[in-house]
Amino acid sequence: QVHLVESGGGLVQPGGSLRLSCAASGRTFSNYAMGWFRQAPGKEREIVAAIKQSGITYYADSVKARFTISRDNTKNTVFLQMGSLKPEDTATYYCAADSSHKSGTYYLTAKGEYDYWGQGTQVTVSS
Repeated sequence: QVHLVESGGGLVQPGGSLRLSCAASGRTFSNYAMGWFRQAPGKEREIVAAIKQSGITYYADSVKARFTISRDNTKNTVFLQMGSLKPEDTATYYCAADSSHKSGTYYLTAKGEYDYWGQGTQVTVSS
């Protein structure tokens, strides 16, 4: 079992930046690919970014020029550095862990591929 706890959300002005963290329990963090998803009220949960065990990354087109996903396996933590934030980035952000070790990165865009989910952290971009 893996427990994931997100933190770092809050209120930020358009154009600002925010860094989200997701801390994982256990001693096998490096065996999981990690993803960040977001969900706004009335909308489907959607992929934001993912990072494989090898460090290879995936970004949704809407964020790839502005967000950076990274991981620190010594701290069992995955990060999402968000910059140039827009009101449309407002959502609850969730981290998730996947153990399947599939080829490529496309499979990590599907929320059904993940084994564990955090409780979410709210990000609001508004002036």
